[in-house]
Amino acid sequence: MSKLFGTAPDPKGEMHQAVEKFLGKKLQITWVPNAEYTDKVNVTLASANLPQVMVVDPKMPAFVKSAEAGAFWDLTDKLDKYPNLKPMDERTALNSSVNGKIYGLYRMRPLLRSAIVIRKDWLKKVGLDEPKTVDDLYEVAKAFTEKDPDGNGKKDTYGLIIPKWPGNYASASPYDVLETWFGAPNGWGERDGKIVPGFDTPEFLEANRFLKKMIDEGMVNPDFATLDTAKWNEPFHQGKGGMIIDVNVRSRQVLDLFREDDPENYGDKVAMVGNLSRSDGKKFSYPFTGYADVLAISKQSVRTEADLDNVLKTLDKLATKEGQILVQNGVEGRNFKVENGTATLINEDDPAVRPIQDSVDDAFIQLGTKGDESIGGIAYQRTPSGKPYQEMVKLSNDLMAEDLKTAVHNVALPVVSPTAVAKGAQIDTIIPDARIKYLSGTFTEEQFKAEIKRWYDSGGTQVAAEINDLVGKLGQ
Repeated sequence: MSKLFGTAPDPKGEMHQAVEKFLGKKLQITWVPNAEYTDKVNVTLASANLPQVMVVDPKMPAFVKSAEAGAFWDLTDKLDKYPNLKPMDERTALNSSVNGKIYGLYRMRPLLRSAIVIRKDWLKKVGLDEPKTVDDLYEVAKAFTEKDPDGNGKKDTYGLIIPKWPGNYASASPYDVLETWFGAPNGWGERDGKIVPGFDTPEFLEANRFLKKMIDEGMVNPDFATLDTAKWNEPFHQGKGGMIIDVNVRSRQVLDLFREDDPENYGDKVAMVGNLSRSDGKKFSYPFTGYADVLAISKQSVRTEADLDNVLKTLDKLATKEGQILVQNGVEGRNFKVENGTATLINEDDPAVRPIQDSVDDAFIQLGTKGDESIGGIAYQRTPSGKPYQEMVKLSNDLMAEDLKTAVHNVALPVVSPTAVAKGAQIDTIIPDARIKYLSGTFTEEQFKAEIKRWYDSGGTQVAAEINDLVGKLGQ
């Protein structure tokens, strides 16, 4: 079971068949839309019908509870004989663990890939430079909203596009990124010698006041609480909204859309900047965990050590250079070729070939466990031919390297509080739900603060105590 970001691949399609042929195995994959994935995981974990392998957030309370109860294989000491499954980075392996135990194979991702994708042509139209600070972000969003950047003579545009975010607090949402820019801890951070949740800091509230002002002034899409993440690119491409705060690869996704419209002039539509500085010039960049979910193996459907070995051998083959290039790029010679160590798309306009690329982008890339640095520099550099794409890849790499210098890491990533597991269903949604209500005007700031107190009163006080204790033990 894995996430889906578009149309589900045809099991009889060329891409699915290519993966089956490579592995020598028949695959039955349940593809679940990303916006529905958390709910689907909860339902699946509560059922008696777990898939053999599932993509899951290893910190999700329902998963932690299931794993610690024995529903998933503990892989901590089982990976040494599988050369392509052994953790390539010990810190990332620890980040994706449950208090040091590995319950899944982490899917490697660049550690710092947060960025803002911007309508380049709109910037030119309103006469502004790319933003460097949060104040610049406001000014650009205001101009995109009020100065008719699409030139149709109507007040029908907005500056920033935010989707409904499926996940808890500190789940790499645009909100989390913005809060970090204002100086709030990324998830958990140290304040006055104690580790505290980022939402219990003045910077967190200041960031949300800032965003609420933008929303109140019409600078954000009015459906920010309901827009499906699968449709996140549409307002940008359709000329309704001008900026997206997300991962840097989104820049190439929207380039794809503009290239389809105009193969000659698409390069003047998309700009990108990295993390923004605060008003006082201090910069706090938002890093990711180094992984995006794990591949967990169920003990319910993989019952014996022999069965586990069979599954791990299959995943080990998928994690080879050849396997990862396949699921992250497609079929070499059909939809991409390698030039100078970079995978370049080909046959993009061939209707017989396009489904391969769509299947990769929408689905199969989710089965990739390794980044480009581990498989010869090919995956994650998959680039259509054309100078705009080459320039965007270089810009992404430059921004990642620069922003890594000011990254604010979540100090509590490797640990999981028992109380958070036991009471996760009751308390995990308190903060994100209150944040949406505050931003949409349903809650006052005092009500928002009251919900933060309710989090503590509902078990958060114990969670914080356990986080402090567990992080202290890891550091010993």
